[in-house]
Amino acid sequence: MTIGVEEEFLLLDRRTALPAPRVGQLRIAAEREPDLGIEEVDTELLQSQVEVATPVCSDLDEVAAHLTRFRKSLSAAARSVDCRLAATGGAPLMAEASVPVTGEQRYRDMRVDAARLVDEQLICGMHIHVAVPDRQAGAAALGRIRPWLPLLVALGANSPFWDGRDTGFASWRTVIFGRWPVSGSPPFFSGASHYEERVDALLGTGVIADRHQLYWHARLSDEYPTLEVRAPDVQLDVDSAITLAGLARGLVVTALREGSVGGRPLDPPASVLQAAGWHSARHGLTANLVDPRTNEPSQAADVLGALLDCVTPALKELDDLDRVTSGVRRLLDKGTGAARQRAALAHGGTEELLDLIAPEPVDPADGDDARQPEAPVIARAGRP
Repeated sequence: MTIGVEEEFLLLDRRTALPAPRVGQLRIAAEREPDLGIEEVDTELLQSQVEVATPVCSDLDEVAAHLTRFRKSLSAAARSVDCRLAATGGAPLMAEASVPVTGEQRYRDMRVDAARLVDEQLICGMHIHVAVPDRQAGAAALGRIRPWLPLLVALGANSPFWDGRDTGFASWRTVIFGRWPVSGSPPFFSGASHYEERVDALLGTGVIADRHQLYWHARLSDEYPTLEVRAPDVQLDVDSAITLAGLARGLVVTALREGSVGGRPLDPPASVLQAAGWHSARHGLTANLVDPRTNEPSQAADVLGALLDCVTPALKELDDLDRVTSGVRRLLDKGTGAARQRAALAHGGTEELLDLIAPEPVDPADGDDARQPEAPVIARAGRP
């Protein structure tokens, strides 16, 4: 079963750590990177964001090689335009002036329609595309994976800081996305016609402009024959990204298999899934999770164990079992990106936090001052 991964990053000014609207300059600089093609570097909603996407991959080793290559080359290109490439789900600091949107008309229209919300889209996620045989099978699989999506929010939480403060949340990106009219866990879909009926009804309201504004935690792609899982924040490191990619692929493969034999799917109420997603965004893995089998709280390790039990046959078939299970165990033991960001700030302050979310090669000619922000990025404050 093939897979592809998209990652979004923030561009932060090297001296101030503010979001820097230099994606156009970055793309020009990327042309000089021998291991990066200009067609692989894309824009996003705001000019301080950049997106890359792997080609279609057959295994996780291939995905990891591309993600490693992207991060190394983009970091070098970012440095050449006096930026740091930040792998964090939310901007740790924001300027008073809004970051401009990129030039696409769709983005300009969004800025007119929802100005402040667009201004605050300084958030970055990872999107995992898993191949499906057709839209009928993909829509049915989407209905089956939805109970587990809040767990991917928890595992992938990597945006605790926002506008100079600790938000008290593990994934503030999830909260920002939750402000849009279509977001969170998707409804249950029995198949392609059901999916299209629901999407057509949403478009018919006129509240959303197009299918790109279906900001569910997972959806069917309209560009590729894939089911696209969008729940996690962009990850601090490639190993964590690969864990989530492998887990998402295992979920989709499991759902496809169950759909082919007609097994009864889990179908928690939408209100329960909304609450579970909010709770996952709030706590990550530092509190109980909502168990989709019972709709009751349970220890995070136990709920994740149930998820792994569910997908183990698929992971074995894909030869991903050891890699994914060890990755999940590592996130449980060492913490999500959000927990690691908080630990870095507590231990070494702003400099250590920036080195964690936006590591860069050090040029001795710059001197230490060139790497120091002019003001603290995050106030030293405990979570509310």
